[in-house]
Amino acid sequence: MALPALTPAQRAEALRKAAAVRKERGELMAALKAGDLLLATLLEREDSVVGKVRVRRVLESLPGIGSVRAGQLLADLGISETRRVQGLGANQRERLLALFPRQT
Repeated sequence: MALPALTPAQRAEALRKAAAVRKERGELMAALKAGDLLLATLLEREDSVVGKVRVRRVLESLPGIGSVRAGQLLADLGISETRRVQGLGANQRERLLALFPRQT
């Protein structure tokens, strides 16, 4: 399916919105890394900014968790590498939070 043709003004507006969302996601991940934001608080948010972040990126943003460990955790929890936060089930959220008791 072809994308609709956008006017230059519509394209500029879409780029501005995308940049704002990327900036907000980056700030959230930085706050998570710094310990200013708890994992439980992040997972409770139900907006599209958090919902579209991959769970792997969230795990990698936790202090002390790198790429390899994040992959192991996802495999242990039975969560797909491509799963986004909005796609997590209730049981998956509970198991994820149980792994990080200091992040709740």
